[in-house]
Amino acid sequence: MAKHYHYTPQGTCSRDIEITIGDDGRVENVTFTGGCHGNLQGIGSLVRGMTPEEVIGRLKGIKCGAKSTSCPDQLACALSAE
Repeated sequence: MAKHYHYTPQGTCSRDIEITIGDDGRVENVTFTGGCHGNLQGIGSLVRGMTPEEVIGRLKGIKCGAKSTSCPDQLACALSAE
């Protein structure tokens, strides 16, 4: 059975990240609430089918402007927390 998670990002424009991990352990869906809608839809589409470890490896540490984090980094944090 697929697992659904909600994560409240810190330090970004997005307010919520909803993640679905399939029975095979791969990302099925990622939806951001708030933030740059088109870019975040793109991120959700790009990570679909990846393992959480692959997503974390690619997105952890990305910064947005002068901020110490970003929406992609917060997705990596969300997946690390699960």
